[in-house]
Amino acid sequence: MSVSPVKRQKMESALDQLKHYTTVVADTGDFNAIDEYKPLDATTNPSLILAAAQMPAYQKLVDDAVAYGKKLGGSEEEQIKNASDKLFVLFGAEILKRIPGRVSTEVDARLSFDKEGMIQRARRLIDLYKEAGIGKDRILIKLSSTWEGIQAGKVLEAEYGIHCNMTLLFSFAQAVACAEAGVTLISPFVGRILDWYVANGDKKAFEPSEDPGVKSVTKIYNYYKKFGYKTIVMGASFRNTGEIKALTGCDYLTISPKLLAELSKEHVKLTPTLSVKEAQACDLEKIHLDEKAFRWHHNEDQMAVEKLSDGIRKFAADAVKLDRMLKERMFSAENGK
Repeated sequence: MSVSPVKRQKMESALDQLKHYTTVVADTGDFNAIDEYKPLDATTNPSLILAAAQMPAYQKLVDDAVAYGKKLGGSEEEQIKNASDKLFVLFGAEILKRIPGRVSTEVDARLSFDKEGMIQRARRLIDLYKEAGIGKDRILIKLSSTWEGIQAGKVLEAEYGIHCNMTLLFSFAQAVACAEAGVTLISPFVGRILDWYVANGDKKAFEPSEDPGVKSVTKIYNYYKKFGYKTIVMGASFRNTGEIKALTGCDYLTISPKLLAELSKEHVKLTPTLSVKEAQACDLEKIHLDEKAFRWHHNEDQMAVEKLSDGIRKFAADAVKLDRMLKERMFSAENGK
């Protein structure tokens, strides 16, 4: 017996409804969360991998990465770098066993202003996936949305067919430059935008539709759809389910296990707030940004300047912690006991 659409709507959780309008991505390195919430794609970053690598359940992956780094040899620094890259790929490969789509793997944030360094590291990660029997069509390489990162993404997409996910995106200028570069996907950071406005303004709470992060992603989505850009908009870094629900209809949303759990328990009716049709009717002007114009427009957005640099520093700090953990495993006197 078929269930009427109205009854089905009542029975479905907010998460299940969201999946009708938006591709849901899990923002985690925890395999259990991926098994539970069944997202299409998954994203990782240095902070998530660092947290997962310290869980007892994932020690075999760490051990395998350490063994790989030592096997390749070279200086301590080279061995640690190789072990780190391998660890990211091992996590990615395990995640891909659990999802039908793609996994995002991040290039070291310490390369954020080194275009050639990012290109080289991205190609290395793709090679490691290939060694594991995984094609580049299932990988998104995450790059910081600096000018150098965006240009690295342009080269990787056009010359190597490597799909890129531009992360740490806070300004409209970054979004425009990414679209012009022809990258596969961008990750505008909703919650971190909200954090900045709460910390730096008088207003400490926002309705979801007035949330500065939600408004930023809405503008980017409308601009991309109005002018026919193929780049996917994936809202990221959420602080609450209100932000997520206010972006129903966005191409992709990457959501932490905590908020996925909350959405799975909510049973309010969701309706799309973003649509291609409405976007195409928006009154927006198309702009072009060369490097000078990009740097000027991005610099005019104080929030974006501060959050981009802060995000790079935080991801870099976690990359350093991960290196330290691997170094202890590989070279401490206790190693081999």
